Amino acid sequence: MSTMSAAAVAVWLASVVTILSRAHADRNVYPSAGVLFVHVLEREYFKGEFPPYPKSGDASNDPITFNTNLMGYPDRPGWLRYIQRTPHSDGVLYGSPTGEHVGKPTIIEITAYNRRTFETARHNLVINIMATEEFPLPYQAEFYIKNMNVEEMLASEVLGDFLGAVKNVWQPERLNAINITSALDRGGRVPLPINNLKEGVYVMVGADVPFSSCLREVENPHNQLRCSQEMEPVISCDKKFRAQFHIDWCKISLVDINKVVPVYIARPDPGTGILPEFGEYNPPSESLKSRNFFTDFLVTLAVPAAVALVLFFILGYTMCCRREGVIQLVHHSSIQKSTKELRSMSKNREISWPLSTLPVFNPVSGEVVPPIHPDNYETTSMPLMQTQTNLQNQITIPQQRPSGKWYS
Repeated sequence: MSTMSAAAVAVWLASVVTILSRAHADRNVYPSAGVLFVHVLEREYFKGEFPPYPKSGDASNDPITFNTNLMGYPDRPGWLRYIQRTPHSDGVLYGSPTGEHVGKPTIIEITAYNRRTFETARHNLVINIMATEEFPLPYQAEFYIKNMNVEEMLASEVLGDFLGAVKNVWQPERLNAINITSALDRGGRVPLPINNLKEGVYVMVGADVPFSSCLREVENPHNQLRCSQEMEPVISCDKKFRAQFHIDWCKISLVDINKVVPVYIARPDPGTGILPEFGEYNPPSESLKSRNFFTDFLVTLAVPAAVALVLFFILGYTMCCRREGVIQLVHHSSIQKSTKELRSMSKNREISWPLSTLPVFNPVSGEVVPPIHPDNYETTSMPLMQTQTNLQNQITIPQQRPSGKWYS
């Protein structure tokens, strides 16, 4: 009996542990406003909630995808993006919260889907945005990196290497990554799957000191001319990035927010969304006079008909009563007759034989001579008219001498 009770308790504890593992406590993160926020959705973190893979050695091959949304809404907040390249890679949440979100906890529901077993697991991520004294940093520069995808740039070591290179060139006291955007979100094209081409990313960083002379080299007229001709500008500090990051210096953006003039757009008051009270609807009274449209109908038909009739008479007079019109009619009639004759000839394809191929009648003897070209001859290679020396049956025609006598 004790063995049975111990087994029941073990099963109950296993069930409780399974339920608790599927309903993890909310996970809290504390990003700063104006600073890039990156949160990796690790597949290893969710694998324990799904049954193990039946084949040995393949426990890590379960395809897992993620769906993220703001609690109570179908999508994420506008500042938060999500990317996962394949079901066998980790997902990444990233974005840059603004000062408007400070003090407002943002709960993100994360649903993991196991594409092999079709099981799901749900976690909640609570984002508590904190205010910072240096927000926003006054000097901001945006770089376009051609040889990186957004998920590669979001890796902490790669982003750290880039910030280190920027700090070496800029020499600020405070330097933060503000935002990262894929080039596809800026209207870029998906690269061809050749030569290991990348999508490209825009990385915005902020600092507390003015831009260095190296960063401002792109603004000089010579480099601006080279950019307009689609040539690479000459930047002295490019070699400090070239080993790992290929920067398109023609697309760099340098912004001093202290000199930016704010633009205020007057927006209309949206109101409560309820139409004002105008009273009840009063339809028109039945005492309105009816209108007769028969006259309008006649005018609509009579005027075009009269114009058409006048044009008809003018055309008939021109064609039948004028000399030029009669000539045109005769010419047209002759064309019609010629056309009918050609059509009748085309229907009868029998062509009369030339006279040289017909039987010859001797007017003196009355003998009928066979044709010069019998049917068994191949007449295609023979001339149509034969000379007298070539005739097999020569017919002598009587001729008259000057004395008046005939001879043959």
